[in-house]
Amino acid sequence: MFQLFWRARLHNFLEARLGGEEFKARSPERDAETDHARVSAILDAVQHALHSAEQEQSGLSRRVEDVLARAAVTQGNATDEYLEREPLDKHHQDLFNSEIANGQRRLGELATTISHFRFLKAAILSRFPDFKPSPAAREQAPAARRSSDAE
Repeated sequence: MFQLFWRARLHNFLEARLGGEEFKARSPERDAETDHARVSAILDAVQHALHSAEQEQSGLSRRVEDVLARAAVTQGNATDEYLEREPLDKHHQDLFNSEIANGQRRLGELATTISHFRFLKAAILSRFPDFKPSPAAREQAPAARRSSDAE
């Protein structure tokens, strides 16, 4: 009779020491869902960053074009305008030149960043060929491409 108690106590002791329950693997469907969620989170983050960078590029491009137009107006159209320019106009020209240079520098940086994000997106999709993006991610991609093509 004590042997029965001893076995039960040993079983309880080993169960507590070795993790309690016996090992059970998840179903393949649940594993696929988990993998899909992980890849989807990464792809969504890349897609969000890409969309944000494209919007910034679009807005900045419009602002740089506006500054170029304003600079052209203050430039004047006389042949010797640059010789007789008033100090205030020269100051405005210098400000426009620095704004234009900063804007064009940032546009170059954004173009590089956008190409990197597009590469990351393509790499993710090529590394996970069975992954099907959510409908929302598929809808964002053409809209983002249309806005960058308009520039």
